Amino acid sequence: MPRRSLARLLVSAAVLLGAYPAMAENRLALVIGQSAYKSVPVLPNPANDAKAMTQLLTDSGFQVVTASDLSQNELRAKVSEFTGEVAAKGADTVALVFYAGHGLQVDGENFLVPTDVDPKREADIPIQAVRLNDVLNTLNSVPSKMRILLLDACRNNPFPQLKSTGHGLAIVDAKTGAPGTFLSFSTSPGAEAEDGDGSNSPYTTALLAAAKDPAPIEETLKRVRVAVNKATDGRQTPWDSSSLTEDFRFVADAAGTNAAAPKLASTKRTVEQWKRELQGKPVQTANEIIVADGTDEAYEAFAALYASTPRGLQARDWLDRHRRMVAWNNAVTTNIAAGYRAFLARYPGSDLAATARKLEERLRNRPSAALALAAPVSMPATNAALTCPCNAPSQPAPIKRVDTPARKRAEPAPPKRASTPPRRRFVEEEDVVVVRRPPPRVVYEPAGPPASIGIGIGGGYGRPAGYGGYGGRGSDGWTGRRSGY
Repeated sequence: MPRRSLARLLVSAAVLLGAYPAMAENRLALVIGQSAYKSVPVLPNPANDAKAMTQLLTDSGFQVVTASDLSQNELRAKVSEFTGEVAAKGADTVALVFYAGHGLQVDGENFLVPTDVDPKREADIPIQAVRLNDVLNTLNSVPSKMRILLLDACRNNPFPQLKSTGHGLAIVDAKTGAPGTFLSFSTSPGAEAEDGDGSNSPYTTALLAAAKDPAPIEETLKRVRVAVNKATDGRQTPWDSSSLTEDFRFVADAAGTNAAAPKLASTKRTVEQWKRELQGKPVQTANEIIVADGTDEAYEAFAALYASTPRGLQARDWLDRHRRMVAWNNAVTTNIAAGYRAFLARYPGSDLAATARKLEERLRNRPSAALALAAPVSMPATNAALTCPCNAPSQPAPIKRVDTPARKRAEPAPPKRASTPPRRRFVEEEDVVVVRRPPPRVVYEPAGPPASIGIGIGGGYGRPAGYGGYGGRGSDGWTGRRSGY
């Protein structure tokens, strides 16, 4: 093959590979639509929403599993099977779950409602429904790149016999969970979503349109918030929470980039800064700006500047409800009687007051953790402990450092009586005692004729100059002795 043709082929392959970087990651999606409820009226749109989302996600490179009208056991089994598929694909997997249907909060917990539920009281919901936290924890139990949950599940409470359940769903903060999680709710915490008059809900309709643009998912959901707020005349505003560390796009842009750029922290603006930003703008323009931002500071500034307009009243209602739901989330998270009392003191007439009183009463007589830790620990008495000192915990005697100075060589001490055993000294292991022996003593003798040096029979030298083993008798009459070692 000519070099020029080979070069063109390599360039073409590089372009094709670079145009689809999303293929380097695995994409799995579980889409659930709950319409045919058995004990409450049928919801027409969730089945349509699930079908439309399945097509969108398939076009976005997801391998999609679609399920409809699931019972409690079937819903749990589907989530378990889906998690197993995520685990099999590996850690470089984007796992997405879309749920359309009823959702409830009971005692501060969010539940997805299967089609076979038939509760008679609030206590039946935890038994018959599926906790949203269980779904999250199951997905978090296996390695994955991202976990995205899109929940069109905040419709009105369909069970009139449940009097003390709060409106909508409670706050779920993705930042307190595993990194790489994105949660989107079809309406704000504590509010209810509409099923819609068309073939899809307002939330799904807006999501289907916004997800086709090659923008990061946070930007996509900003557009969804604005579109839903406008379509419902301000009655419904989606809400999301993110702990993503990388960008995610449903579709790649023209340059083929997708999910590769690290996320940058955004700078929060104060209420006064927002007032300067919104001052003089038309009401609808300013409303779209603060809805896209979604922070308390933006809503507070808008509510102050446009207090006399319908949008200003809606912004004040959103802000009050959001702060109430944050306080409720704090009370449920700490889960102590004082926390519920503080919530009741601040919001005595809210829809969550009955639940707060119930939970406060339940916890009122529970001993606090501080008192439990301060109480002395009583050990069971045993007869052996009263009579046998060996049962008492023994404390090892402190080990003293022993400094052993060099000692002069001395005559051996007389033997001690057998009845008095020698005392033992304990020396730390790191102490190394080195005993240095002095050289042999020099014996001065009277001057006389030089003595001859005799060789002992035992191989030592005769005194006075010999050393080594014991010698024999020398020619001078002295016996060789051992003066070395």
